[in-house]
Formats: sequence, C-alpha cells, structure tokens
Amino acid sequence: MDDIVKAALKKWPTVPHCYGWLALDARGDWYMRDDRTQAAGPFPQVKGSRIVHDKLREFIQRNYEHDERGGWFFQNGPQRVYVELEAAPWVWRLHAAASGAPRVESHTGLAAAFQAASVDEHGRLFLVTGLGLGLVHTLDMEAAADAVAHGAWPLVQTTHAELLVRHGVVLRPAPP
Repeated sequence: MDDIVKAALKKWPTVPHCYGWLALDARGDWYMRDDRTQAAGPFPQVKGSRIVHDKLREFIQRNYEHDERGGWFFQNGPQRVYVELEAAPWVWRLHAAASGAPRVESHTGLAAAFQAASVDEHGRLFLVTGLGLGLVHTLDMEAAADAVAHGAWPLVQTTHAELLVRHGVVLRPAPP
C-alpha cells in the first residue's frame, strides 16, 4: 500500500466505504461504474468506462487488497472502494519459462507461485497461487493447455461457486 494512502487512513479513519463504483473483468481490465451505469444493469452485463489512464490503473493495482469477509477493494486514500469481480480477484498472465510450466503473473504485475489448477462448469481455467484464486487470461490458454498436457498442472473439475467458497472470494461485496 502506498505511504500516502496509509497516512490518509490515519488522518481520516472513519470515511464510509464505497460499493458498486469499481469493477474488474475476466481479462484484468478495471471499470468505473457511475450511478447511471449501475442503474443500467449489473456487472459484467453493463461494464461501465474502462480505465485506460496508466497512472490511475497503477495506483489502483498497488492499493488492491481484500478484507476478512472475502471482499476485494482498492484503498483510495481514506476510502475503501469495493470491487465487483467478474470471475475472480486475480487474472493470471503466463510467461514462457526455460523449462516446465510457465511463470504466473497477476494482472497487477505480481509474481505468483502455482499451487493448483481447476476447470469450472464453463470450461474456465482457474489457478490457485500463493496470492490466491485467479482466472487464466484468455490470451494465455495455449500455454496453460501445454502445462496441463505435460502434467505440470493437474486439473480438478469443480464449479465456480465451489471455488469461490473454498477460497473465500465474494464477487459483489455489499455493506455488512
């Protein structure tokens, strides 16, 4: 977390949390969802405005965390902005390795150590890493298929709902 964010939390510890205004899709893109967008329909059917400003995306990604109830949020100064997730809190990008399975990296740029692989009822590939549960990016499915085919990533069949419960992930956080 950025030092400026930590300082703001100390200065204003009781700022109310924000819900519904930020979302993360299955490709690792962030979306702003204003009142009009939220009224037009739920995420991801109505996504909102994709955040393309590099510095803003980087700020969100550096201050992206989760709470004890499984909700993921962006700590924006003193305000916790909860994130609606399309599939999982992480979107994994894969990079070729000298040998064996590909290296795994989060959509935020963090390295992640592979622990397990699961495919859900929709055929989506999820990996569990030291960072938690995430979805493999669609552009990296060929590398993932190779890792599965060569036995580096044994697959477990499951459902999306089971994965979320097992890993304590809430897709649409709401006030307690």
